[in-house]
Amino acid sequence: MSDSFTDAMDTLERTPDDPETYCDVLLEVFPITGASVSTIGEVLGSETLAASNGQAARLDELQFDLGEGPCWDAMRSAQAVLAPDIRESGRGRWPALSKSLESEDISSVFAFPLAVGPLRFGAIDLYTAAPFRLSGTQTQQAGAMATVVGRHVLRRALASIGDGYDDVGNAFSRRLIHQASGMVLAQLDVSADDARLVIQGQAFSAGRSMMDVAQDILDGRLRFTRNGTRIEVAE
Repeated sequence: MSDSFTDAMDTLERTPDDPETYCDVLLEVFPITGASVSTIGEVLGSETLAASNGQAARLDELQFDLGEGPCWDAMRSAQAVLAPDIRESGRGRWPALSKSLESEDISSVFAFPLAVGPLRFGAIDLYTAAPFRLSGTQTQQAGAMATVVGRHVLRRALASIGDGYDDVGNAFSRRLIHQASGMVLAQLDVSADDARLVIQGQAFSAGRSMMDVAQDILDGRLRFTRNGTRIEVAE
């Protein structure tokens, strides 16, 4: 992978609380016209967290208002959605959005999901003014960057809501959650930090405490599994 990608990943890891930086590094790595980072849907609400320019913000706004588009599909599927010529390919898939884009200087749109474990809550959108196709390597790189951004966005969201989630730092130090994190780590082969974040995201999405979710994991009532690149609750 390129040096610019390595530098961008390092910047993302060092600036978790600066959403504008997320867009800056995306523009440095990829030959795109603009980028945006947004939350979508019921979990965190639909909101643009950062946009590199007004056109990128407008692309988010159109998708929010119309309820369709690459960002919605990326969030729902937890997979990248690539539309190298959205004016043509979007007519059947996103008819309302495609029509709205006729007056916009946007030709290609690439959306990458923001997700932690089974919790899906947003997307990164990249767009170009002229038709463009991401290479396989570029698609992998953008997906990796979205994974890092997703963790940052979820942490910020959980830290900003009510008292039940303000104390997540103390919750992490509890022995029960530490033990459950070890089980999730073994189930998914992820880092200890990501294992804790999977538990945290599951608690938030279910409206439960981390302690309750951790107890279910330790008792065997709740397990996580991989389905391709996705992490899901085992049935």
